Amino acid sequence: MKILGIESSCDETAASIVEDGKRLLSNVVNSQIDIHAKYGGVVPEVAARSHVEVVNSVIEKALKDAELDWGDIDAIGVTYAPGLSGSLLIGSIAAKTIAVLKNKPLYKIHHIKAHVFANFITEQKGQILSKMSEKSPEYPILALVVSGGHTQLMIFNSSTDFEIIGQTQDDAVGEAFDKVAKIIGLPYPGGPSISEAAKKGDENKYPLPISRLNNPYDFSFSGLKTAVLRSVQKEVGVDFTFPSYKLAEKLTDQQRADFAASFQKTAVKTLVDKTAKAFHNNKIKSVVVAGGVAANQKLRQEIEKNLPIDVLYPPIPLCTDNAAMVAALTYYESLNRDSDNPLNLEIKSNLELKKDI
Repeated sequence: MKILGIESSCDETAASIVEDGKRLLSNVVNSQIDIHAKYGGVVPEVAARSHVEVVNSVIEKALKDAELDWGDIDAIGVTYAPGLSGSLLIGSIAAKTIAVLKNKPLYKIHHIKAHVFANFITEQKGQILSKMSEKSPEYPILALVVSGGHTQLMIFNSSTDFEIIGQTQDDAVGEAFDKVAKIIGLPYPGGPSISEAAKKGDENKYPLPISRLNNPYDFSFSGLKTAVLRSVQKEVGVDFTFPSYKLAEKLTDQQRADFAASFQKTAVKTLVDKTAKAFHNNKIKSVVVAGGVAANQKLRQEIEKNLPIDVLYPPIPLCTDNAAMVAALTYYESLNRDSDNPLNLEIKSNLELKKDI
């Protein structure tokens, strides 16, 4: 079964074709990072306009790269929640239009759930994608979803039976990376820039706190972000009245690297400790890490050290937002439910992930 996935929840316009939920036939991503970098974050109106300009060509390229035509496509999956309203709207309109014109079944897909199913993609045109992705996860699966907008721990007993056991109570970890990067003067997006700067830093230079919460599986990164801010203020000799956007210019390159390394160490330890606790307290066969922060090498190293089984994560191109994960999940959704009426499909920009999604 060949499925076209369409993803446009934020600042990537993506289309992909995946066969039987595991074989990657094409994966096209048009990133807007360069557009938004000068603003230090995503500008929703700019993102939506960019999607309009490229969505058709991205879909056409996905078909061409897979060497398929519309007659070969069995179904379409599209991200309808959550995300930026304008961005979601462009992808959903494209998907609905194609579904009606080409008479294809359409499935609405939740973005966060889709990230987990990127781990089920193990082949690319008959070849193993990478050593880390050569086997599919086995249920029950413990999934750590870490991205710019979400941080969650979930247990999946099947593609439709899952439970969220922990989630962030404020900032997502990817959001914290972006905010800390801005404080210390590193470019957007914060994840890659902090990871790179940390290579030259002392991760023990600035001790930073880990929040304690009632639910042992919940996360909080707002306090960590504030602790970095206060530590930088102290290091450069100013108080809280000093404009935060001017702090970075007072830091040396070494101080910047030390703060990056210290923050990354604490953020990763928070994620790893809670994932390890969840693994040991539940009957789990596979552990997967998904979302943009899954590309962080420090996270991969530490989670492997602290868990007694091999941890699975997608290849780097399938960690950040992409349509292959949408197509993969669509396959499993199609085995368990009817398709959605394209004329009734509405976007849900703030829809939380629940069992009936």
